[in-house]
Amino acid sequence: MKIAITGTHFTPAQAVIEELMKYSNMEIFYLGRNTTREGDKSASVESNVLPKLGIKFFPIISGRLQRVLTLYTIPSLLKIPIGFIQSFFLLLTYKPDVVLSFGGYISVPVVFSAWLLSIPIITHEQTIVRGLSYKITSLFANKMAVSFKTGLVGERTIVTGNPMRAGILKSTLPSYKIKRLFQKARQQKKPVIFITGGNQGSHIINQTVLEALPALTLKAVIVLQTGDSKFHDFEDAKSKQCEELLTEKWIETQDFGYILKHAHLVVGRSGINTLLECAMFGTPALLIPYPYLQGDEQMVNARFFESLGLAKILPQKDLNSETLISSISSMLENIEKLKKQAVAAKSIVTPDAAKRLAQETLLLATKADE
Repeated sequence: MKIAITGTHFTPAQAVIEELMKYSNMEIFYLGRNTTREGDKSASVESNVLPKLGIKFFPIISGRLQRVLTLYTIPSLLKIPIGFIQSFFLLLTYKPDVVLSFGGYISVPVVFSAWLLSIPIITHEQTIVRGLSYKITSLFANKMAVSFKTGLVGERTIVTGNPMRAGILKSTLPSYKIKRLFQKARQQKKPVIFITGGNQGSHIINQTVLEALPALTLKAVIVLQTGDSKFHDFEDAKSKQCEELLTEKWIETQDFGYILKHAHLVVGRSGINTLLECAMFGTPALLIPYPYLQGDEQMVNARFFESLGLAKILPQKDLNSETLISSISSMLENIEKLKKQAVAAKSIVTPDAAKRLAQETLLLATKADE
């Protein structure tokens, strides 16, 4: 069976790919981004990870509708037809039995091309707020998978939960550097704080953390995942390396699961993957929602998980080194209480979501052949 996967939400996509690879006679290829965003030549996570998994990766040159006028707005719009042409001919050439979409601007030309070619389509929405790309692709999809029952309507809609990578859910041994860092924290009787801006990183969070670093390392041992971007945050953080700081562009899956399970506090954006993974392990989080998404998606996510007792919110407009230090200090002082609240949030997680979505994808392809 041939399955084409697309979308900019790569974390759940990787989880489903890992599940699909368990089946025999499975050919998977991915249509995605070569770089993270306009004006930044840093390689996307999918372009790095997929070749290692033995999955064919085809970069699509497509544009998106930007909500803020920038130097890249017009060039981005001009790329949209290119994405449709590339998608159409790739699907026509490889003839997949089904297309699985994980949203984002890159998925729109792929899904539309699949519809033109009468290829069955299933699209997955991670978050509580339905994104623009999901609203568009759902018009052409045979099935619409969602992570939450919120706003669930229609016969085509199914609740699968949000897929989580198997390597995060399994109890695996961490790399030597991670193991050594946690040992050092125990020796110093300090908590461990994991700071992440997601796969792409967050420049404003990275820079604020580096400004606050002298105060933070007095209180805790820090794991900082910077991402890779034109701002060179990774290099800046490396220049301030100390015994209480471990800096990585990306965290390997086995290390990511170990860190989430054993860290005392997570600081980062409020993407749904981060939140559900924190909920899975009952790890309290200080959330700094990205404020420029449609429907204020990340703030909606943050407030929902705050209501579950998992998180506290620090709005980006209030973010500086002083507020970051103050917020972290306050949470660390009450960490045992926060931990108990966070553990209760696990009820929102669907551990077998990747298996459910993989099975729904295969079922759709099989029905189409009947």
